[in-house]
Amino acid sequence: MGKNLASIAKAKKIKYFLISFVDLFGVLRSKLVPTRSIAEMQKNGAGFGGFAAWLDMTPADPDIFAIPDTDSLIQLPWNKEVGWLASDLYMNGKPVEASPRVMLKNQINNLSKKNLTMKSGVECEYFLLTPDASNIADPRDIQSKPCYDQLALMRRYDLIKEICDSMIELGWGPYQNDHEDANGQFEMNWDYSECLMTADRHTFFKFMVKSLAEKHGLRASFMPKPFQNLTGNGCHAHISVWQGNNNKFLDKSDRLGLSRLAYNFLGGIMKNAESLSAFFNPTINSYRRINAPPTKSGASWSPSSISYSGNNRTHMIRIPDDGRFELRLMDGSANPYLLQAGVIAAGLYGLNNKSDPGEPLNCNMYTDYKQYPNLARLPDDLEKSLEKLNESKNIKEAFGESVINSYIKLKNLELDSFYEEENFDKRSPVTQWEKNNTLDC
Repeated sequence: MGKNLASIAKAKKIKYFLISFVDLFGVLRSKLVPTRSIAEMQKNGAGFGGFAAWLDMTPADPDIFAIPDTDSLIQLPWNKEVGWLASDLYMNGKPVEASPRVMLKNQINNLSKKNLTMKSGVECEYFLLTPDASNIADPRDIQSKPCYDQLALMRRYDLIKEICDSMIELGWGPYQNDHEDANGQFEMNWDYSECLMTADRHTFFKFMVKSLAEKHGLRASFMPKPFQNLTGNGCHAHISVWQGNNNKFLDKSDRLGLSRLAYNFLGGIMKNAESLSAFFNPTINSYRRINAPPTKSGASWSPSSISYSGNNRTHMIRIPDDGRFELRLMDGSANPYLLQAGVIAAGLYGLNNKSDPGEPLNCNMYTDYKQYPNLARLPDDLEKSLEKLNESKNIKEAFGESVINSYIKLKNLELDSFYEEENFDKRSPVTQWEKNNTLDC
């Protein structure tokens, strides 16, 4: 049962609870529950019709029930009357296997069988736009290389401060905020933690940024590539695996500071990167960012090939410091739970099969990729990613074939909807369909 939510509500003066879950497309679904009902909801869950969300159910299926995880409770810093709760989905008393938070918890359990846990941090990039999303919100943000622009950052001080103050109040340990490589783009970083907590916080962060941006008369978007000529929104993940207080990725005697276990884990991610791009880059718009040509700033900052390096941002994986690596494949539309679940599943494959990632490459991959013709390239559209996922025995074994089939089925429905209206060409302007379906991802 966990903590007593009714007692917490009384002590913290919470009047309502958002009982929330994320569906397979990363959409945050919730019910607003008055405190008088929270004891019942804590016991039996809030009921939803699963067909109304992206969960591959029919109108004839029984209700699903979102059982709140009391450890995930966040009292909204900007509205103290409301508490937010992440939840796990159940149907007929059993977990819904094709629900993202359950998928992540299953992978955490698989990793725990090796007496290991994964810790992670995410770097969430987003654009601040005009309310109609037709342009960036700051008309003076026009530098060709706008990254770290102090003036553009400080013109958004009131909003950035409110978001960062909220994270400080919540105990997340935020440590830096910056203007990113595209005009109108920002990034905010907070401390890494156990991966389920990171996924919950990632989910709430997106909700918080959008909510506070609206409060300030703006629109925030994590859309991978809302503007053709500007750098897209990445969501890089920093990964390490622990045994108690012992970082099992750390080996100071190694030239890059990684243990053999870390290289095996990294090798598993490289082995499964093509299929997992369907999780990590899950939208049609995602593939305007992957394999993208140079942007206005001079570089796309997104990967094109499946490679790793030391502290070199042109590769899919970089090792910036001892005992961890950064996976740069994901974008802003990635489902927070499937992001973490996919990393564990691929890493476990690498541990079980002692995957060897080969030697690191130290080149500028953006300019020198032709020198490595045998290096695998990332899929360049969602259809190819889904084909790779469908062909992947490794990922189907990790998550269950029915779960992966459900994901592919729903994504193909999305593709059908798109092709009824648009023809996709990464060289053409971003389509209205992409904006309508991805701006609020």
